[in-house]
Amino acid sequence: MLIEAIKLALQAIRRNALRSFLTVLGIVIGVAAVIAMVTIGNGTTAKVTADLAKLGRNLLFVRPGQFGPGRASTDAKPFNIRDVEAMRLQISGLRALAPVSQKGFTVIYGGQNLQTTVVGTDNEYFITQDWGLSAGRQFLDGEVRGGRAVCVLGVTVSSKLFGREDPIGQNMRVKNVACEVVGLLNAKGQSSTGTDQDDVVLMPLRVFQRRLAGSSDIGTIYVSARDDVDTGKVQADIERLLRERRNIQSRRDDDFSVRDMKQLAQTQTATTSMLTGLLAAVAAVSLLVGGIGIMNIMLVSVTERTREIGIRLAIGALERQVLTQFMVEAVVLSLFGGIAGILLGLGLAWLATSGLAVPFVIDPKIISIAFGFSALVGIVFGYFPARRAARLDPIEALRHE
Repeated sequence: MLIEAIKLALQAIRRNALRSFLTVLGIVIGVAAVIAMVTIGNGTTAKVTADLAKLGRNLLFVRPGQFGPGRASTDAKPFNIRDVEAMRLQISGLRALAPVSQKGFTVIYGGQNLQTTVVGTDNEYFITQDWGLSAGRQFLDGEVRGGRAVCVLGVTVSSKLFGREDPIGQNMRVKNVACEVVGLLNAKGQSSTGTDQDDVVLMPLRVFQRRLAGSSDIGTIYVSARDDVDTGKVQADIERLLRERRNIQSRRDDDFSVRDMKQLAQTQTATTSMLTGLLAAVAAVSLLVGGIGIMNIMLVSVTERTREIGIRLAIGALERQVLTQFMVEAVVLSLFGGIAGILLGLGLAWLATSGLAVPFVIDPKIISIAFGFSALVGIVFGYFPARRAARLDPIEALRHE
């Protein structure tokens, strides 16, 4: 009986192809919108997570000052090398710790010049950032202690200054300081904020401080914890040590901040997931509209086919058979819309993710939910017209013109 009902439903749909298409359009748009929004949101979340992972694992940022609404940071004194050494000696569970001081300078080679970010640091910077070299070497101990100026280039700086020429061993100028290129960093690409991470020059911290910055200030300390150590404990130990070193009284707020990248990653992921959910909920309203459209058209179909229904009831068709016929017709319509919506949604999501340069992440769960919901829409909104058709009086139906 079910197979016969499906055949009758397909015949009815083919008889009114244009009307059937317009009926399921709401379902198609709703399902496509939900799938597209969720897929794009998942891709964005994956990109944010990957970008944060590029900054290094188990990473904490320690900076002077407090950052956020209503919190000033201009009066906080910077860190110095003694703070760094104290942290290395007194904080347990560290994988690496790198002092960082950075500033924008013009770098020059031959007839080429470029405004870029110059970072003063040491070799532990490469560990905290999980950043290897594609050529050359890291800094020598004598260079870190304050010897001659050497530098390691990011891919962007190398390509813009040297083109296809091998930069290793060449001398360039950073502001007015001659610097020998000793290494070339692996490419990292853009960060989640759109910043080119490869547009950077690394120098030993003391050379940077003495010959470029003109001060011994340290703007940021990168701390990488070991995999078997809780970053929350490391964060608490750093905060306790810095409060002691900076003589902060018990009731006063910190004049520094320690940010855990895991917390930032969780916050970013939660935010993008929430936005994805909101967009999907708004898009799901189209499914409701599509369901109302199906109910409306099915009611019209019942009215148009009243005489047909009366003949079927008069020759012995049961109410449940008529009910099944119209229910199946509504469900078939909504399932067609669901399948078309899934294909359209995945296509739109692929185009959008390609344009936004984010991963194309398919979520089978949301596809199953969208397809199941489209079937549920057909059942719910097809029931009332089907029940109305099944309860028609055969005699009155046969009299209908």
